[in-house]
Amino acid sequence: MTIAKLGYTLLGLFIVWNWGFLMGAIFRKIGARVSGRIGIPFYQPWINFFKSVGVRTTITHGVMYYLGPVFRLTGGIGLLFFMPLIYTGDPNGMWTNFSFEGDLILILYFQLFGMLGMAMGAGEGGHPYSAMGIARGLAQHAAVELPLTLAILSIAIQYDTFSMYKIVEAQQGGFQNWVLFTNPFAAGAIILAMLGAMGHSPFNLVKAPNEILIGPATEYEGTYLGFMQSAGSILHVMEAVLFMNLVFGGATSWPELIVKTFLIYFWSVFVGMVFPRYKIEQSITWFFKVPLVLGVLAIIVFSF
Repeated sequence: MTIAKLGYTLLGLFIVWNWGFLMGAIFRKIGARVSGRIGIPFYQPWINFFKSVGVRTTITHGVMYYLGPVFRLTGGIGLLFFMPLIYTGDPNGMWTNFSFEGDLILILYFQLFGMLGMAMGAGEGGHPYSAMGIARGLAQHAAVELPLTLAILSIAIQYDTFSMYKIVEAQQGGFQNWVLFTNPFAAGAIILAMLGAMGHSPFNLVKAPNEILIGPATEYEGTYLGFMQSAGSILHVMEAVLFMNLVFGGATSWPELIVKTFLIYFWSVFVGMVFPRYKIEQSITWFFKVPLVLGVLAIIVFSF
């Protein structure tokens, strides 16, 4: 049974990896059309990945520099391994992966794991742009985590569980059972905090296109860059799955997962196309206003 579940989990990883690349290409295409450009072909992410892993680099900055992309990739894979992708009605079903009681706490750690690993790795490179991107990213991530964590704790109090599977299970039976409608304060905090977690404009302070080149990724190339490309595709999908499971009732099939993750990711891309990038102080202040207030209200409502 464990071997079969591992096989399904690895198959799910393969599907998520490809869906992340395709979704990234689609939204880059949409962004290009909004700007009056043609944009990249849909297969470009795969070309970039195989081109990167086929290149060797002689740059060396220390062990942690090399482990940064590995940690980031591990964060995305960890989210996938311990979070149910598809609700099947069976806690040991083929697409529930290795979820367990209390897995929500581990999932929150994995969400942070990739960013911290990337910060330590890029920081060892010594490039001033990397240090700038890391400082901005960690400051903004702390502001994002506060309302997000409060909202998730509210959901855990609401359903009296830290099991992601049970939270999804409690939302079955129709859209009226989704957290979006049963706990709107928590849903609002998560939907707004999600904008910072996804990292698009106006919260793309880490990469800050046209300002600090490509942020912490400035010195990475070759296989390490390929790891980062894979990690980005997996993390974007798995963060969308996380928010889907928390707020939008999870998914009972792969087509439903693809549609919901596409729409969740599109929300962050749409906002990014409408609003220009914030300064770091504007970004942090923004998350300490409406999202934080909604998170606090969510805790108050379900604590009494």
